[in-house]
Formats: sequence, structure tokens, C-alpha cells
Amino acid sequence: MFGNAMLPLRQIAILLIAIVAFELPASAASDAVGTRMVESVRKPAQLTVLFDAFGRNPALKKDWGYAALIEIAGRRILFDTGNDAEIFKHNVEALGIDLTTLDFVVLSHRHGDHTTGLSYLLSVNPNVQIYAPKENFGVFGSSLPSTFYRKDESLPQDMRYFGGAPPDVLKFGKAWPSAKLTLVEQTMQIAPGVHVISLVSDKPGTLEMRELSLAIETPEGVVVVVGCSHPGIERIVEAAKAIDQRIHLIAGGLHLVTTPDAEIDRQLEALRKTYGVAWIAAGHCTGEPAFAALLRRFGDHSLYAGAGATIGLGANPRADAGPTTRYALRDEDLLTYRTVMRNSFLRFGRPANHKR
Repeated sequence: MFGNAMLPLRQIAILLIAIVAFELPASAASDAVGTRMVESVRKPAQLTVLFDAFGRNPALKKDWGYAALIEIAGRRILFDTGNDAEIFKHNVEALGIDLTTLDFVVLSHRHGDHTTGLSYLLSVNPNVQIYAPKENFGVFGSSLPSTFYRKDESLPQDMRYFGGAPPDVLKFGKAWPSAKLTLVEQTMQIAPGVHVISLVSDKPGTLEMRELSLAIETPEGVVVVVGCSHPGIERIVEAAKAIDQRIHLIAGGLHLVTTPDAEIDRQLEALRKTYGVAWIAAGHCTGEPAFAALLRRFGDHSLYAGAGATIGLGANPRADAGPTTRYALRDEDLLTYRTVMRNSFLRFGRPANHKR
């Protein structure tokens, strides 16, 4: 058909898609599917930060929290929804992101700086599949057998729960009753090559809180997307290595924002040497001292990941991300990051009127 001419693989794929699309019935639905298939072939795998407290894009608003859109292998995955629904909406619209064509959503954990934008998401895509951590009495809804509480038959009936005849299972409400939620208790594959890692924090302040991280298989190894890493980034990476020993890239919050310098250095050195992490695109609760330490430890393999940044997920994320990518926090980035931290409701245990 092509004689001796050798077409690049991507052009052949696009041509085949066009041939298949030509044979499909002429309808708006098939047109949309064909367009999306072509775009998935043309578009490189990437992660776009939609919500964070620092960033270079003047069209975006900054706030404490995290949200990112992952586009890879024809899939569009939203990870977390930020701290403010209006800011999330503003940033999504400013970046031209279409939330109506998501394949699914992963919510890392119950904290408001990762879930508040869910109300806006549901207003534009009410039936999207959402994966969230399963917790007892959690905001995502849960259930427990009624045997969880002790009973005392000596009480009069009107003092006993359910008049002494409780249902076998007690179902508890969720903050978003209309959401199509699937609660995740164990690490599982939710799509071919796409896994959610489920771990429980053993750290003070978040003890017993379940957190989900996203692990995506690529030819170069696993891409790990984290919300806050409350269970510990080393535990998360260790779990990811059960999927693939090669950790290609970590993106998201490492939760080192209040960690002493010595412990920051220890953890980053472990990520680099013990776990062989190739690239890091840290944001959110990673913290300013950790941003600086990442530049020392990972050099140009520490990718700038402020709000609006696009991170390539291919063999060379630094090149794939485009010529406007920045690889270090500038003075104005640090200033906005500090301002948001001071004004945030998250005071890390200090009252709002605390003065140093």
C-alpha cells in the first residue's frame, strides 16, 4: 500500500484510526470517540497541575491544596480536587480543561484541601466514577456491622439503640450523596496498567487515616501520583515497587512541610539511592526546605510543578514538559507560597492568631 516508504508509527496509527472512523456510523457520538482517539495518539503522556499554592501562570489562582489531571494512553484521570470549589473551577476553565470527558477520578484522602472542588466537578460531570479511600465513619460513606458496639439487654427498650433490634449492617452517610463512589480498602488495579495504592497512616495527627496514591505503569517504570503522602512517601514507593521495580517519577505532595532538615535529607537520599526514583515533580505539602533539598539531591531531575505546570510522563519528562517549564522556585514563587501558607486555614497545629 505504501510502496517502499516507511511511515512513522504515530502516522500509521492516526491513519488506521481515520480509516476505522470512516467506517463507523455518522453520528455525534462516533465523531467524538474518533476525535478523542486521534487526540490520544497525538498527545504525549502528561500531568497538569490544576491546584496548588505556587505557580507561574498569572491566569490561575493560588490556594493551599492539590489537584492534577493525568492524560496517558488515551485515559484522562483527575487526581484530587483542591481546597476551594470556585478556585478549582476558575483554574480548570483558565486552562481549558474539559472535566466532562474524564475516565475516572481518584481522591487521595478525606482532607478538605483535596476534596472541596468535588462539588464543582459533580455539577459538570455528575456520573463520573470516583475512587475514594474506605474508612469507618468517613466522609465518603461507609458501613459497619451492628456488632461493632456493645449491648446491654438490662436497659429498657426506649434506651436501647434501634429499640434493641438493630439492623445487621449500619450504613453511614456521605458528604456527597449523589456521587458515584467506589470505596477502596486494598491496593488494586482499577484499569489496565493503572493502580491505586491503599495505605493507612501511622503518623500522629493522621493516625488510622487511609490514603490512596495512584501508580501508573509506563515503559520507563511506574509513575506515582501522591496527594499528601501521610502514610510516608517511602512506604508508598515501596508499595509501588511491587508493581514495577523501576520508579520513573513521583508527583504531588511529600508531606515534609514541617519536617526537620536532617529527616528531609534522609528521606530524599532514600528515594534517590535506595528506591532509585528517577524524577520528582513535588508540590503542595512538600515544603520550601524540601523544595530546596530536592534541587540539591536531584538536580535537574527535580521538576517544577506549580499550578499550571505540565509534567511530561515519557522517557525524558524534562524535555516532554515543553520549553516554558521551570525547574526551581523563583523568589516570587516562594513569596506566594508563604503568603498562602500564612493565610491558610491549615495552621499545622498553631492557632490562627499565633505569633512567632
